[in-house]
Amino acid sequence: MKRPEDWLVSPWRRGVVAALAGALPVLAFPAPSWWWFAYVALVPWILLVRSAPTGRRAAYDGWLGGLGFMLAVHHWLLPSLHVFTVVIAALLGVLWAPWGWLVRRFLAGVPSPGRVGAGLLVLPSGWLMVELVRSWQGLGGPWGLLGSSQWQVAPALRLASVGGVWLLSFLVVAVNVAVAVLVSVRESRMPAVAGLVATAAATSAAWVWSPRPEVDGRVRIAVVQPGVVDGIGSGDKRFAREEALTRTLAGRHLDLVVWGESSVGFDLADRPDLANRLAALSRLTGADIMVNVDARRSDRPGIYKSSVLVGPQGPTGARYDKMRLVPFGEYIPARSLLGWATSVGKAAGEDRRKGTEQVVMNVGHGLRVGPMVCFETAFPDMSRHLAQDGAEVLLAQSSTSTFQQSWAPEQHASLAALRAAETGRPMVHATLTGVSAVYGPSGERIGSWLGTDASTTMVYDVPLARGVTPYVRFGDWPVHGALLVLSALCATEGTRAFRLRRSAPEPHAPRARTAHGSPARPGR
Repeated sequence: MKRPEDWLVSPWRRGVVAALAGALPVLAFPAPSWWWFAYVALVPWILLVRSAPTGRRAAYDGWLGGLGFMLAVHHWLLPSLHVFTVVIAALLGVLWAPWGWLVRRFLAGVPSPGRVGAGLLVLPSGWLMVELVRSWQGLGGPWGLLGSSQWQVAPALRLASVGGVWLLSFLVVAVNVAVAVLVSVRESRMPAVAGLVATAAATSAAWVWSPRPEVDGRVRIAVVQPGVVDGIGSGDKRFAREEALTRTLAGRHLDLVVWGESSVGFDLADRPDLANRLAALSRLTGADIMVNVDARRSDRPGIYKSSVLVGPQGPTGARYDKMRLVPFGEYIPARSLLGWATSVGKAAGEDRRKGTEQVVMNVGHGLRVGPMVCFETAFPDMSRHLAQDGAEVLLAQSSTSTFQQSWAPEQHASLAALRAAETGRPMVHATLTGVSAVYGPSGERIGSWLGTDASTTMVYDVPLARGVTPYVRFGDWPVHGALLVLSALCATEGTRAFRLRRSAPEPHAPRARTAHGSPARPGR
């Protein structure tokens, strides 16, 4: 009778299993949103990698699992980038190869309690380094960080206020490692149980100790979601629909009206008629209007995506130009080499220009808001900096209209809950076509979502909060801690290798051969 290990001897079979195992965590994210599944989703992948016959094979399993993970969390890009999505996933999957090697290093065979204990620190730290590297904007940004799957779990959101999404990812991976040891190595169950107890204790301590945001007043913010508008003249038609929807907000005692990303397709300096219509809407509603202009600017070369504030007298001059652009969607990295991507998918035909600094805007009624555009909400550092600069409300203007029938809109909306919890500041996520959502300063949902089938407005009573969260104060300390752990590992391994070389016995020189004479000249 063949054992499962015998079936996995084939490199091809093992590779397919690794890719499928790596893809499992996607079910913890919206739309399925099985948040609880995140705590066991890595177990099959870990069990496979620890059984690898060699360190090289473990690295291959890590790479292929990473490919499966990246392809799963970005599967909604397939209609736009086609085969290029697989290429990107394969390249980014390489980041998990060292992590695979580490899994085998600490969990292979029957690991000692000390090795398991070290693995409970090293393996989550290694995962955090992978998330840190791929979070670089040039590599696509931090979409699908494992910790962000916990966006609707109140204790997890409290932990996010202490160490950001990084702390959540670390603890989720640690739980997966402990569970993998529990189910596979009976002799090492005690350190695994200790790891689970330590995780529960850390969560409980954060729940009791971490300061709660102090609610200090409320503001009324309206979101205008026009829905899908396509075809010839879509820019004018979308503006007209947004204008009609905004008129329905008259008399609602608003502090701010927010339109979605690319809600205005013309530079307002070139279209004073649109600027005047927006000013009239501001006077009608009694509130400033935050629009998003996606157009070629009249005062400088290039196309920008900009959050622009319009008041009763017209544009106020407050403007934020999007800083972190979507690779391939808004620009082509190394266009001279990768420009062919435009021929196989819906990649950017012309690169957008990016802004240089974040902006906190003063809107009517003395409210200070910090705008972000589209997938900038995936970057924890951007919302943290806005909170440090005095933003009372975080704003996100987004559009996922290209991916309406995928899981992308729900997953994008969920990120705002993490950013709100991390900073202790409410966050408004306003989109063109859904999903629009609002979260309070603890990451709790305010009101209802506006789904992808809605063309409407919604008014939210948004609580404001005072105080500074530990994450805003101390920053990405879990990442720094992970770096220290991995640095200590490298130092330990280097010292160990040096001692082994020093203690190794000197090789014996071969015995000299004694010549007894020459056949041609005997005796000599």
